Amino acid sequence: MKSLRTVVSGILAVVFSVVVAQAAETKRPNFLWLIAEDFGPHLGCYGTKQVWTPNLDRLAREGVRYEWAFTTCPVCSPSRSAFMTGMYQTTIGAHHHRSHRDDGYKLPEGVRIASDWMRDAGYFTANIRTFPKGIKLRGTGKTDWNFTYIGKPFDSSDWSDLKTHQPFFAQVNFKETHRRFVSPKRADPNKVEIPPYYPDHPVTREDWAKYLDAASELDEKIGTVLELLDKDGLADNTVVLFFGDNGQAHVRGKQFCYDSGLRVPLIIRWPEGFSPPKNFKAGTVDTRLIEAIDFLPTMLTLAGAKKPETMQGRVFLGEQSEPPRQYAFGARDRCDETVARFRTVRDQRYRYIRNYMPERPFLQPNAYKMRAYPVWNLLKQLDAQGKLTPAQKFLTAPRMPAEELYDLRNDPHEIHNLVESKKPEHQQALRRLRRVLDEWIEATNDQGRIPEPPEVAKNKGATKPNTNPNQPAIIDK
Repeated sequence: MKSLRTVVSGILAVVFSVVVAQAAETKRPNFLWLIAEDFGPHLGCYGTKQVWTPNLDRLAREGVRYEWAFTTCPVCSPSRSAFMTGMYQTTIGAHHHRSHRDDGYKLPEGVRIASDWMRDAGYFTANIRTFPKGIKLRGTGKTDWNFTYIGKPFDSSDWSDLKTHQPFFAQVNFKETHRRFVSPKRADPNKVEIPPYYPDHPVTREDWAKYLDAASELDEKIGTVLELLDKDGLADNTVVLFFGDNGQAHVRGKQFCYDSGLRVPLIIRWPEGFSPPKNFKAGTVDTRLIEAIDFLPTMLTLAGAKKPETMQGRVFLGEQSEPPRQYAFGARDRCDETVARFRTVRDQRYRYIRNYMPERPFLQPNAYKMRAYPVWNLLKQLDAQGKLTPAQKFLTAPRMPAEELYDLRNDPHEIHNLVESKKPEHQQALRRLRRVLDEWIEATNDQGRIPEPPEVAKNKGATKPNTNPNQPAIIDK
């Protein structure tokens, strides 16, 4: 009898161990996106001075910091429309900033937002606004999509629901680095490092210091969220992604197709409760080119689902990882009342930009920029006084160059346009990137090739073309 009980106990132990093993295999991680607004890679871990970011620096040490991550548009609504669908905004008709808000425009067939795909994969979804009592933090709940969504895009906006609804896909949106900057003062304007395309002027230094102070406050709030993950017992089974929705909120940053407008911080921490996926090694720096539309298909496959066949983003982690990108693409179209069309492609060394409306100035009228960006007006004032360097005066010219090419290895601030360079390597890069951009425009069915209806642009107060190169463009009221 004793031996029989021993045998039965042994069988039960084996069955139990198999069940536990199967449960472990089917257990899936949570995903938490921490999204900053209008923020470039200006953290201590990226080498920025006069910024205090211990929480994000620690997140980078515990995870992977991505050196070359880019959004596909340098302004929020097209960029968010893209990374929330895994599709280029130019493909899905979401390329004009704050467009299609009231005309019933829907996404093309087969294109869906991240929360819908994740729901199908068995995930609870949340766009967090509300935090537990006593936590001095509130998410913005920002979506800002250039299409009409029918239904409820997220299941909850309350942090308290996450612990009891796992696995989850949640995001928290932070506004600190969006203008206007109102964070406590910490950075010394006299010690901040100013990019050479800005005038070294007290107005510039004060404005840049305020931006870095906003980054420091953002870090404190990120720290609060990370502490909550620990307190609620979620840290060991939650993948954390921190990134910006587009580049820095400065002249030549947001709404411009340079690295300063498209490059964003990206940090991913993998939870200890799961084995790290292929291509992920904690404590390292990843130098692959990553586009923000890659986040969704990567998350889907790590959640145990499949990447939809037509989704344009690429999987960069896990067993279903796709080949690394050779190129990162970007586009900018009408922003508010300012009509423009830029397309750009970047590899590990060069950035090529095509300006489809070169008759317009870079600083053509934009009420938001003129109101909220002090350096925007300072550039014009100093230009009238003859006090700008050639790199600074580039932005105040009455016309834009039709093409731009920059060697990012030797010119990281993208100051020296090499389109007219006679060096064979520059001309070879120019021809190659022209061709690559043309092929991308065709392959992705770039909707920007079709002009926006004049009545739509006019309703936005769209700017007229610059007919006099010595005068700024005027606003069509």
